[in-house]
Amino acid sequence: MTVETIENEVRAARLLLVEDNYGDVILMMRAFQDIETPIHVEVATSAEEALVMLRLQNEFPRRDLPDLILLDLNLPKISGWDLLHTLKQDVTLMHIPVIVLSSSGSTQDVINSYNLHANGYVVKPSNPGILREIAGSIEQFWFKTAVMARIADVKRVGATA
Repeated sequence: MTVETIENEVRAARLLLVEDNYGDVILMMRAFQDIETPIHVEVATSAEEALVMLRLQNEFPRRDLPDLILLDLNLPKISGWDLLHTLKQDVTLMHIPVIVLSSSGSTQDVINSYNLHANGYVVKPSNPGILREIAGSIEQFWFKTAVMARIADVKRVGATA
């Protein structure tokens, strides 16, 4: 299976994982290897790196922006909160769904994430089997059910900030 865009163009799904913990990166990569949908996963280990990657991809039309961002909140220097805020204020990036993937289950963290326009909040499980289930749920909804928009579609339709 692949992602179908507004223009009905079929292509591999793209995911940006913003995570500074190497162990969590490995676990997430393994979880997404087990799903049916072909997926290209890129990893940024900091908010700064993620912004550079996203802005570079936006400058070169042949490099697609990710369909989905999985974001850890506890990042060095610039926090996940600040990155989420920046993404949702940027007219060329705000359309990308962001799912917060955090070790915190704090009600305040959940509320703060949604107040910053996160599209979902998932508490990192301690069991890798549950992580595979989460990857499968993300695949089912975001890559098989939801209609995804690419930046070319957003620009063509005339999205405003």
